[in-house]
Amino acid sequence: MVLKLKWLKHKPKGRSGVSWGVPWERGILNREETLCLMDDNGKKTPIQSWPMAYWPDGTVKWTGHSAVFLANEQSYELTVGKTQIPESPLQVIDSENQIIVDTGEIQCIINKQGTNFIEEIVSDSKVIGNKGKLISIQEVRDETSGKKTIQEIPLESNIKDAIVEQNGSVKCVIKIDGEHETISSNHKQTWLPFQLRIYFYAGTSSIKMVHTFFYDGNPQTDFIKGLGMEFSIPLSGEAWNRHIRFAGDVGIYSEPAQLMLTRRHRNADGLYEKQISGEIVNLFDKQHQPLLEHVQQNAIWNDFKLTQDSADHYRIMKRTNNGYSWVESTHGTRAKGLIYAGGESGGIGIGVKNFWQKFPSTLEVIGLNRADTKLKIWFWSPDFEAMDLRHYSNETHVVSAYEGFDEMRATPYGIANTSEVFLQCYTVVPSHEELVEKAEEWQSPPLLVCEPTYYYETKALGVWSLPDTSHPIKAQLELELDKAISFYKCEIDQRRWYGFWNYGDVMHTYDSVRHQWRYDLGGFAWQNTELVPNIWLWYAFLRSGREDIFMMAEAMTRHTSEVDVYHFGEYAGLGSRHNVVHWGCGCKEARISMAGLHKYYYFLTTDERTRDLLIEVRDADQALANLDPMREFYPDHQYKTHARVGPDWAAFCSNWLSEWERTENTAYRDKISTGIEVLKQLPLRLLSGPNFGYNPVTNELLHMGDGNSGAYHMVIAFGGPQAWMELSQLLEDDEWDDMLVEFGEFYVLSEEEKLIRSNGILHDKLFSLPMLAAGMVAFAAAKKKDPSLAKKAWKLLLDEEISEMKLPIEEKEVKAWRHLTEVSTITTNTTSQWCLNTIIALELIGEYLSSDQHLSNNENIKLLNEMK
Repeated sequence: MVLKLKWLKHKPKGRSGVSWGVPWERGILNREETLCLMDDNGKKTPIQSWPMAYWPDGTVKWTGHSAVFLANEQSYELTVGKTQIPESPLQVIDSENQIIVDTGEIQCIINKQGTNFIEEIVSDSKVIGNKGKLISIQEVRDETSGKKTIQEIPLESNIKDAIVEQNGSVKCVIKIDGEHETISSNHKQTWLPFQLRIYFYAGTSSIKMVHTFFYDGNPQTDFIKGLGMEFSIPLSGEAWNRHIRFAGDVGIYSEPAQLMLTRRHRNADGLYEKQISGEIVNLFDKQHQPLLEHVQQNAIWNDFKLTQDSADHYRIMKRTNNGYSWVESTHGTRAKGLIYAGGESGGIGIGVKNFWQKFPSTLEVIGLNRADTKLKIWFWSPDFEAMDLRHYSNETHVVSAYEGFDEMRATPYGIANTSEVFLQCYTVVPSHEELVEKAEEWQSPPLLVCEPTYYYETKALGVWSLPDTSHPIKAQLELELDKAISFYKCEIDQRRWYGFWNYGDVMHTYDSVRHQWRYDLGGFAWQNTELVPNIWLWYAFLRSGREDIFMMAEAMTRHTSEVDVYHFGEYAGLGSRHNVVHWGCGCKEARISMAGLHKYYYFLTTDERTRDLLIEVRDADQALANLDPMREFYPDHQYKTHARVGPDWAAFCSNWLSEWERTENTAYRDKISTGIEVLKQLPLRLLSGPNFGYNPVTNELLHMGDGNSGAYHMVIAFGGPQAWMELSQLLEDDEWDDMLVEFGEFYVLSEEEKLIRSNGILHDKLFSLPMLAAGMVAFAAAKKKDPSLAKKAWKLLLDEEISEMKLPIEEKEVKAWRHLTEVSTITTNTTSQWCLNTIIALELIGEYLSSDQHLSNNENIKLLNEMK
């Protein structure tokens, strides 16, 4: 058994720690077996491995891995064998008050209490950096008596707990929890809880940090003016040998604290050019005495900052000291998010992933020529206006603007935002080229992945197809799938869907009259996982292996799992439906936060923060006890709370499946079985309801009649079919499969047949938007091997009057306030569901498109012409 691995985009440029996950086919990998990693030459690479999920038979379903790589091999092989241990394993000492990590290249002291999460970083017996802490600024506004005053209150981190979360020979992870606290001792105030993970790899001089902050304020009064991280750097050397460097659009912008350029010495044997390139220059010999005298009269610039204030602009400024004016240095477009501050003996480089995409952000150094230089990174720049997390309106707009409820529940209390930070220690002054390579690597960290065919063969992530262009219609479908991805990839940039709170989300519905998305119209604005574009993007990546799609899916996962979801408070475990403001809709539901939207990222990258989110939602059904999703329809019903078969119970199934496969806790499998067994006993089985009473204590669906309020498209539009098809593979329950078949088949029956089979209860009006059911119909056709049912499934996808998906996708140029490219009929709901169902149908019933036995040539030609 040999598993081939390749780099997603690029191999490391130097020594780099990498973590990744791989799936295994059922029955292949036993839990007691160890794994080894070999390069192209058959040489073993030290690796650290652990199980991430299991199949029902107890064999391993997913494994996580960490290794340190050099800039050499393009691909690797993972196989069963004796694990190679590093010659100098990572060392971790966990004491009462501190955790000490020794990578062999650096030693880092981490505090378990206090302000500084990193006390100091040492390399070659020399302190490279220290006093690493989180910082924030609260803006307090007062507008009484007709005067507006603003007070800015600085806060810093207060550590509550720090633990060694993972400790191995290759990688260790330290998890820190705390909150921000005012610096003044007169009145202690705490807010903005945080979680910080710090990653170390054996033999490396770099550190990775994953920072999550949670909002726990009142949006009407508690404004965040700044949010960031600070380190102290004990630099050495003369002012002219201390440098600040920023990664700009393509290269490095470099300046010293004191210029060697003077009125009478313009380059001095090339020394000035060397200085700007970052080299260390000696001016204390006799030859350069005249130059030295002039240089020492030049101003010393202590403070520098690069502020990315939009997706298209950054500004670099500097000043001599506090109390003096900032001077503009230059402007640029999209900075690569790296800052280096160093002296004659090296320094520190820090990078922020998605720096310009998540503006407003700032990289700053204070006191470059002082004994204690401060290096700050701001996730939210204090040079920008404070975060405004208030709602956009004082009322809901349910009827006119597709908002969910008349109730005003537009609160950000409990939402979060996660950022990734990288730190590199330099004991030797780095070149510009080294910093450029590091900046590019940090924006797209190296990741090992499998070939799409391998992911497909393991069946570890549900039902999806590999690309197939063997038949004209299949080729056209693949082209349309590619065009859909390309459109949204370009649209993200064209419409500037960027920013700290927005990056990763896309808009819901287009307005071709304004040539603008309906960003200001209630439920038509931000998508917020509606109709699961996340799953579409992850399937698109799995079947293609494309790095650009991975980045889109990664950004969407980071955003929708943090910003659109409540992590504590009254809505904990639930998420907010689509709205002008991400957290604005009165609908707070489990379908937005369900595990099946986000687990792909966890399994592919081993990201611990995403694992936290999967754990958070495992008991999301308990939130229904306080917030009934069907409260509008059953305000005084006999049951306290309710659940629809989908999206509510389907989302719970997704959550429980995730917990069961990751932990083997069969209690969560039994929760799924409880609902299934209830449905089995009902005359209409999965077609029952679709609304039920729900008991969060027993996880029971409580039957309250069939054909009741709601519609069956809600059952299948939010990831339910994907969770249920995956359960079909795991439960091996023939009756459950038959229930899925029955549901799919029923959706495309004539009204007369629906009424007959349901004893007059179910009718066509309950089964709207049939394209959304194409995957379920395809499942039924595949299980029954029914050509006529397969044709109905394909008709749902290819008949524009049914699908509401205009094919082919055609972009056109328009001249509005600027030149734009648009698809005038586009909606993300339709596009994501059409793509998702097409990917599933190609797997389950693709044969019925290409076989004359099942579809005549004339019908093939007709379908192809319809698409053209």
